[in-house]
Amino acid sequence: MPNHDVINVYYDAVCPSCRKDRQRYERWAGEGASDIRWCDVSEYQQALRNKGIAPEAALRSLHIEQTDGRIVEGIDAYRLLMARVALLRPVAWVIGLPLIKPGLRKLYDGWVKRRLKRQGRWS
Repeated sequence: MPNHDVINVYYDAVCPSCRKDRQRYERWAGEGASDIRWCDVSEYQQALRNKGIAPEAALRSLHIEQTDGRIVEGIDAYRLLMARVALLRPVAWVIGLPLIKPGLRKLYDGWVKRRLKRQGRWS
């Protein structure tokens, strides 16, 4: 039985790689995946605006809304997801290290920018 609070994960469901990442995560998380509501940013634009997140920002970075309403984004959002799966906890710890996290953020931001430009969705 899952023991995590339910969270909302706002992700780009148009992105094939993002959908594959979600499927992989759900497989690894097993029952724990039931504690996650996957929300396509294109369908939740108004809800995101109400939370102070511009639709463009939601496309450019993973956002998680915790049960208390706090928003976590970017690498910290990935870390939060990974920490919910025993197999991924060590990875979550490593990517949070002060020398690793900024570099990963730069690589991630660059990858997202290239992907969205390729798809004609970069504004």
